[in-house]
Order: sequence, then C-alpha cells, then structure tokens
Amino acid sequence: MKKQTRIALRNCGNINPESITDNEEKGGYEALRKVLTEMTPEEVIEEIKKSGLAGRGGAGFPTWFKWNAARSSKEDPKYLICNADEGDPGAFMDRAIIEGDPHSLIEGMLIGAYAIGASEAVVYVRAEYPLAIIRLNKAISQAEEKGYLGKNLFGTNFSCHIRIKAGAGAFVCGEETALIESLEGQRGMPRLKPPFPAAKGYWQKPSNINNVETFANVAWIILNGGEAFSAMGTQDSKGTKVFALTGKINKGGLVEIPMGKTLREVIYDIGGGIKENKRFKAVQMGGPSGGCIPEDYLDTVIDYKKLSQTGAIMGSGGMVVMDETNCMVDMARFFLDFTAKESCGKCIHCRIGTKRMLEILNRIVDGKGRDGDIELLEEMCYSIKDGSLCGLGQTAPNPVLTTIKYFRNEYEAHIYQRKCPAKQCKLLITYRIDEERCIGCRVCARNCPVNAISGNLKEVHVIDSELCTKCGKCMEVCRFKAVVCE
Repeated sequence: MKKQTRIALRNCGNINPESITDNEEKGGYEALRKVLTEMTPEEVIEEIKKSGLAGRGGAGFPTWFKWNAARSSKEDPKYLICNADEGDPGAFMDRAIIEGDPHSLIEGMLIGAYAIGASEAVVYVRAEYPLAIIRLNKAISQAEEKGYLGKNLFGTNFSCHIRIKAGAGAFVCGEETALIESLEGQRGMPRLKPPFPAAKGYWQKPSNINNVETFANVAWIILNGGEAFSAMGTQDSKGTKVFALTGKINKGGLVEIPMGKTLREVIYDIGGGIKENKRFKAVQMGGPSGGCIPEDYLDTVIDYKKLSQTGAIMGSGGMVVMDETNCMVDMARFFLDFTAKESCGKCIHCRIGTKRMLEILNRIVDGKGRDGDIELLEEMCYSIKDGSLCGLGQTAPNPVLTTIKYFRNEYEAHIYQRKCPAKQCKLLITYRIDEERCIGCRVCARNCPVNAISGNLKEVHVIDSELCTKCGKCMEVCRFKAVVCE
C-alpha cells in the first residue's frame, strides 16, 4: 500500500457503502455544497482544467474540455451520462467504486451536471453488476432523502435527478455513441462523429459522458484544489490511475498509483512479483484492445503517451500479467476472439476482418500455419484500424500487432517448426516418458483419463500418442518428473 495513493478509491473498504452517514463523515457532499454555494459553473470547469484530469475510460481526453463543450452548446435540455459499462476481461475498477463508495460517483456526477447545465443524469451500468446496481439505487434514495439530489439543492436554483439504465453487456457500448444508441432503445452501434455528443448526443441534445473513475475524482479535486491533483503524475498525465492487476501475479486486485510509476514497480513492488517465482513474460495493458508489453519494457513509465509508444494503451485500467508458460500467439488469439464476438457488425472491416484474422490465428495454433501468414495478419491489422468507425475496431488488432512485434519468434516456431515454445498449444505438443526416470509406479497410468499409458508394474511406461488428449494429468501426478512435454 505504501506506493499507492488512493483518490478514486479513497473510501472503498473504509466505509459502509450502504450508509450515507459514513460517507458524510468522510466529507461526502461537502464538495457539492461548495460548488453550488460558492462557485460558478465556469469556475468549476476551470478547477477541473487546472487539475489536468483526463477521462479514465481509456481515451484520456481532457475532462474540462468535454464539460466546456457541453456547457457552450446552446440547446436544452442537456444530459450528463456516466459510462459504467466496464467490459474488459479482468477489469473491475468501476464495479469496485460503485460497490464500495457509490456516493462519490453521485457527488461527482452532480458537480459535472452543474458545470454543464444538466438537470438529468443517467448511469449506464452493466446488468452483470447486480450488487453495484442495488447499492447505487440505495445511495440515490439516501441522497434524495437528505436533499443532496433532486430539486433546489442546498437552497439554490439547481435541480438534478439521476436514474440507472442496466445495459445488456455489449462490449461495444463502452464507446460513447454506441452507449447513447443503447440508451435510446436502439442497437448499440456507434455513430459517425462529428457531430460529437457535446453538440448532438442523447436524443440529439448536448450530452457529456465520463466513466465512473473520472467522476470519482471530481469531489476530491474540488475540496483539495486542482493544483493538488496535477502535482501528482507526469507532464502529460496528471493525478492517479486505478488498475485491475490480475493474471500470474502474487497479489492481484485493485491498485491506485500516481501516474509516472513504472510497470516494474506495480508488478513487483505492489503486486509481489510473479507466481511460483516464474519468469515474467509480458503484461497486457488496456484490455482486449490493448497490447502486450514484454520484459524489456518493464521500466516503461505509466502514462498515456509512454504506454502508447510501446503499442499498448492505458485503456480503462486492465493489467493482465503473463509468465513463461503463456503462449503469446494463443493470447493474441484469445483477445481477438473476444473482440471479434463483440463487434457490432456495422463496419465491414471490423465485422469481417477480425473474423478472418481469428481464422488465421486458429490455424497457426492448430499447427496449420502457412508461409506468409504473419505478413497477412499485419496487413489486415492496419486495414481494420483504418477502416473501422469506433474504438473497438480501431484497437482490436493491438494484441496481434504487439505480439508479432515483440514475440515474432513464437509465431515463426508455430508456423515453420510446428512447435509451441511455451508448450500450451495442444496440437503442437507431445508427451513422452523418460526411460531413465520412470520406475514403473503406474501412478500416471491410473490417472490417465483415456487409458493412453501402458506398462507393467516396475517397468518403463509408454504413452500412446494416438490416444493421448494432452491434458497434462500424467505430468502433474508424476513425482519423479519422468513425463516430458515436447
């Protein structure tokens, strides 16, 4: 914890999330009181500008700029929307904030609504987060009872209501215009931009969209000043960022660090290093649309610019750690399988291109790769990036591009040698029993689910490769390390 600085997560685990009194004792709604009684909307936006707060949903776009654009729009009514549609595999930052401190989200949204001039706000949250929805509903009711939410807040002319929309779990609805389409009852498919949501958003009215973590920082910034927030981080990326640390790591979970820490500090000092003291191989940054960063880049500084230079992205904060047992070709296939299934189908490049790329990767891990497959994959990656309308298609090729860039030798081994260096692709590995180590104890034969191992007691055993399903059970149970995977 000593290397962490908790702002968005400041109350998570320290209060009862279902008690508004606990939140008030931690200074809850004091920032809202200050904003409504002492500050103009322009002053609020200026304070957010001083902080350097950028959208924590992945794009890293300046929050103040979006707020100012929505405020400057002449049409009414205006809408404020919270994107809580967190779809990255292994990511649970937004969920933890809503479940652990829902009032920080409500307060941040109310401040944002005041800044842009909105009287209605919506939280678009995944239906797969039932506890988050229950606690947020309870927090909304408590805030209304206390007079923090509703009409004429703190005796002013400002009124605002918040409602919840449960989304069906479409990954593409993390893109703001697809989210708006879903809110309106349409299929979640992205719109062409411009016009941007600040001008034509929800019901074609000026709208502002930020994610949960972004709003969770707002009250702290108002109470402590924008300069205090901007003092943390780097020149290009201010403040702190929450990451979901998962994978082959000793201490997985949520971490919040000032921008500017290195990947090595997060993985080894905060996360406790790799499980079973195995060798670090790569870290997947930015979810299924992110990139894989190898060991040579462990000292990369965590900020938007430096991470993008590696081919990865900050994303919403997923950080999946991989060790020497992970096959990078198979990892690229795994993430592309996810994005191909989640494509909304609107863009031909994304709808068909990801499918064709996935077919090539499936062939490679099945030992049927062809000469020229790597070059074809690269060509398709750039075509999909250039031809896709939204961030899903534009970033879907990242896992493939970065694994080819940093682990090309593994692709070549799969294609030309019909071998998986990490020994994970079942059709490219074989099991055999070492004659010098086998004592004929029959433990492997008794545990083989398909009876592929033969041999008498105290005699060297043999694995029938035709019957073997390569489940690895024999290697797991052998105490003499006589089973060898090749």
